[in-house]
Amino acid sequence: IEQDLQATDDPKEQRTRQGKLVFVDLAGSEKVKVSLSKGKQLTETNNINKSLLTLGTCISALSDPVKRAGHIPYR
Repeated sequence: IEQDLQATDDPKEQRTRQGKLVFVDLAGSEKVKVSLSKGKQLTETNNINKSLLTLGTCISALSDPVKRAGHIPYR
């Protein structure tokens, strides 16, 4: 992703901002009732869902300028 910015009134002065966009397959998020998980599989499913929730919270905080100024919950 690339964005050209004009920082001042001078049209010759231009800055380019570059970013990187990464897509991640979050397979594993499933409903326990549908999967009929039990025992270790249930524990693993719950851990995956907690991790995905935490990842979503972190991404949300990073994309919000107000939240980004504070603590980002990386863990």
